[in-house]
Amino acid sequence: MNTQELIITWATPVFFLLIGIELLAAKLRDRRAYAGSDAMNSIGLGVISQIVGVFSKLLTLGIYAWCVEHLALFALPADSWWVWAGALLLYDFCYYWLHRCGHRVNILWAAHVVHHQSEHYNLSTALRQTGSGMLLGWLFYLPMAVLGVPFKVFVIVALIDLLYQFWVHTEQIGRLGWFDRVFCSPSNHRAHHAVNDRYLDRNYGGILIVWDRLFGSFVEEDDNDPPVYGTRSPLRSWNPLWANAEVYWHTAVDAWHARRWRDKLLLWLKPPGWRPDDVAARYPKPAFAVPNERFDPPVPKAWMIYALLQFALLLGMTTQFLGMAGTASLPALLAYAFYLVAGLSVLGALMERRRWALWAEGARLLATALVPLLSGRWFGVAHLDGRFALAIAAVFGLSALALPWLGKPSAAVGAASAAN
Repeated sequence: MNTQELIITWATPVFFLLIGIELLAAKLRDRRAYAGSDAMNSIGLGVISQIVGVFSKLLTLGIYAWCVEHLALFALPADSWWVWAGALLLYDFCYYWLHRCGHRVNILWAAHVVHHQSEHYNLSTALRQTGSGMLLGWLFYLPMAVLGVPFKVFVIVALIDLLYQFWVHTEQIGRLGWFDRVFCSPSNHRAHHAVNDRYLDRNYGGILIVWDRLFGSFVEEDDNDPPVYGTRSPLRSWNPLWANAEVYWHTAVDAWHARRWRDKLLLWLKPPGWRPDDVAARYPKPAFAVPNERFDPPVPKAWMIYALLQFALLLGMTTQFLGMAGTASLPALLAYAFYLVAGLSVLGALMERRRWALWAEGARLLATALVPLLSGRWFGVAHLDGRFALAIAAVFGLSALALPWLGKPSAAVGAASAAN
């Protein structure tokens, strides 16, 4: 486990503690801050982002390390405070432009959209991260390598910038006076996440909101026009794989339908929502209207309790996965990653009450119970202690026995759920 993964792993209990405090603050104010299915979906997408990160380090960090070693114009010392301060400022500046382009260039929006899909705004939204951002995002930080920002400094300031942004994802903190004029704050970032015309594509700053004031992208939150959260093409699904793929898919379909090769390319480079005239005419989409209600198909209490318990188990396994990332073989990591992502996807289908979800979940539970018991192995563990194998079999075997008691999916609810 590298330094970045280690810090995030240790920070995770703090994240959940703060989520608990936010829940309590909302309850004391008689507000509903969370919806169970939405929060699980957001945190699950954060889990998938971390899983993907284990395999993408060679691209996201390896390229930077090579560039700073071979292309750096200056040899900056890693033990000078001004290098650290300057690197943090420069990183936040680069992040501003990545974030801004992520809203104005469709291929970048296809990755960033994941963070905006939730129609709630709370601390779990901060954990909702993309699984494909590593494909192009690294390009925006190469100027830091060319200037000679040491690799270790880059990794730590990137983590500082990321961790700072966690606390601004809340409705429980109001205006902060002068702070709002200088820094990214809950008020400023609420406006960023809104789909109202007033707020659309504004307030991109990570730590500093000064960048937005300098480059004309700042807007102040207005109490007379409360932010409405989500995207202008709502996801309406708890499927984490579809959440990561939806914009790529819709863009690819439009590119297939476009008659001109120029338009096939422009669909990826133009702002989100742009479509060639011929495609828009033949395959029209309804005009955007601010939604009156959030996507939240009803889930029976028994289903929700079951999903939360299984979700907690998957989170624990993810911690183990991240811990073994530096020592386990690539096949073991890939197999474990597939298992975790499949488990999160099936739980999402359960929350949508898909008809096939009970069968898929039953197969997952039985496999998880029987394979360790019969083989004496677990992902990354060649010789599993018999007591642990028995414990795994007991937990997941009992879960499989409990599954029929949840009841059958409702056809009405299933029809109301989003179709992929």
